[in-house]
Amino acid sequence: MPTWPARFVFACFKKVERWGDRLTGFAGPYFVAFAVLLFVAGTASFLNVVLPNLPYPWITIPPCLLIIVNLYAHYYYVCTVSPGFASDPPAHTGHTFTWAKKHATRRRPKGVQWSSSLNITPAHVTKCAKCGETKPERTHHCRVCNRCVLKYDHHCPGINQCVGLHNERHFVLFMAYVVTATFWYAVSGFWHCLDALGINDDEWNYLVHPIIFAVTYMISVVMCLAVATMLLWHMWSVSVGETSVESQDHDVYRRMAESRGESFANSYDLGKLKNIQLFFNIGKEGYPWYTLVLPLRVPPYTDGRSWARRPGYVRHAGVRAGEELTDEED
Repeated sequence: MPTWPARFVFACFKKVERWGDRLTGFAGPYFVAFAVLLFVAGTASFLNVVLPNLPYPWITIPPCLLIIVNLYAHYYYVCTVSPGFASDPPAHTGHTFTWAKKHATRRRPKGVQWSSSLNITPAHVTKCAKCGETKPERTHHCRVCNRCVLKYDHHCPGINQCVGLHNERHFVLFMAYVVTATFWYAVSGFWHCLDALGINDDEWNYLVHPIIFAVTYMISVVMCLAVATMLLWHMWSVSVGETSVESQDHDVYRRMAESRGESFANSYDLGKLKNIQLFFNIGKEGYPWYTLVLPLRVPPYTDGRSWARRPGYVRHAGVRAGEELTDEED
């Protein structure tokens, strides 16, 4: 049976995929500009219409302002902080006021923030088939950036770069504050939206045009539902110790292990609480919990060349050496 039709279809799909990558890279800055425009319009509408009418202002206004600051700060961080590339030297923690101060702890191995209670093992190293870079495990090649990204999760057009080791924390916190901000806007701005649409008889005496308020209100409701779904998915991935790419890889490993009568176990999964602590780098050996509610920079617990694993594990259970998926197969 001739195979040229299948090869032709496969080649067409690859060409479409490359066009999609180019379009994603080209459209990234426009996505960011559009997002900033929405945030500014929504913030102006909230500050001008909703905030002055909140009850108990001394109690309600400070949390609202803190949410707004966190929203903008984490979006700025996730857009400007490099995700971390395999070819880059290990990043260093900054000393400006934007960086959080961590708990005082004992001296740790180079490249690792935690050590006393964890099984830290060096990452297995391979060579990228696409760019030839030497890369540690959990690193994947991004087709849009054309670089190998440490702990690659996905390329996000909304931030015009990849989500990886050094900005994944800000990405998740940004989504959390988007959900919080849009939910509160949807709840507290409902009656004002009715005024803006002319359903109520109240006169509109605000600087923001009623159409702008109504549009930003409706967009905030949609964003709250959509981003909340994404946030729940990412938090589940965080709680089980895997990235978006790894969740797909682990399904393949699971079937591979089952075909041999074995069981797959993710060596990065240390339990939901510990996984979350490591992701956000909080806890006794990390940073204080208040770094989740203040717009501060916090580095990852590792430089991407070593990883915390289950006690006694050096790789995933059920996966043999040489069976790890490459970027060509992802």
